[in-house]
Amino acid sequence: METSNTSEIQTLTKEDVIGILKTCYDPEIPVDIWELGLIYEIQLFPINNIYVRMTLTSPACPVAGVLPGQVENKIKSLPGAGTVSVELVFDPTWHKDMMSEKAKLELGFM
Repeated sequence: METSNTSEIQTLTKEDVIGILKTCYDPEIPVDIWELGLIYEIQLFPINNIYVRMTLTSPACPVAGVLPGQVENKIKSLPGAGTVSVELVFDPTWHKDMMSEKAKLELGFM
């Protein structure tokens, strides 16, 4: 019996990336960063290279130096992930209307 050492790389989807982003939390807010509306853009390129454009609730957020790296590492943990690039932006400015209804409900805004 002959076996093959080549393994196929599964193509990642936007849903895969969103799923892993839902495991990332701002430590001061008990809601994941996806539901908070901190993710502005997700792009997937060939060979599972991934670009994410994100923001924080405030430019003065205490996790500004840490959270983007955590997001990058979480995405890199996806099986088959290629190069991951996370860009932190503050335009447009985040506001509570960017949160999902689930997040607003959980935080008492509804």
